[in-house]
Amino acid sequence: MIYAQVMAGGIGSRMGHTERPKQFLNLADKPIIIHTLEKFSLIAEFDKIIVSIHPKWMQYAKDLIAKYIDDQRIVVIEGGAERNDTVMGAINYIKDNFGLNADDVLVMHDAVRPFISRRIIMDNIEAAKVYKAVDTVIGATDTIVRAKDGMITDIPVRDEMYQGQTPQTVNITAFETQYNNMTEEERNILSDSAKVMLLAGHKVGIVAGDESNIKVTRPYDLRIANIIARENLNVQ
Repeated sequence: MIYAQVMAGGIGSRMGHTERPKQFLNLADKPIIIHTLEKFSLIAEFDKIIVSIHPKWMQYAKDLIAKYIDDQRIVVIEGGAERNDTVMGAINYIKDNFGLNADDVLVMHDAVRPFISRRIIMDNIEAAKVYKAVDTVIGATDTIVRAKDGMITDIPVRDEMYQGQTPQTVNITAFETQYNNMTEEERNILSDSAKVMLLAGHKVGIVAGDESNIKVTRPYDLRIANIIARENLNVQ
């Protein structure tokens, strides 16, 4: 089975003082999270669409989704304190309600990346047939510099550097096995699902992201996202 997880458990501290977490802020004509969920709702391949929310905002999220989207596959659950906790919360929900099969896949996406495309989602699903883990990336356009203690230690070859986006996709049983084998320190440090799978020795495939697949994290991002959203509405 193929599951989607829209990760919306954060409180958006980098957005500044807002009355709601950033995923609930309006983008053009509706909340950011609704834009994102609508993209996933259009993918028939998903058996369930799991939305992970901060406990304080659970009912708010349920009411908001019911207002905008009619899709019985969507379920809202509590997110965790850290990203890995949130991923495992979704996996435990799947295990408790549907059981786990060896080829089950989880496609994880940030709720605040509202311009995700069908092509990127489908590329993740297809790549997951080959790899136990998949990462969505775009090529780095700037020179990447590695530094420590205020000094450059390395300047990697730019052609080999990529910027990670989401979705990230994992084979559920493989991820769960590795997570259970990790120490508490590793779980706290390794917040990236692809890196967790690399630690397990799995090959991680990549699919091409898109420059428009931005993450709305700060006020500047929201301004840019509103420009993109308005342009999209004009095109339609």
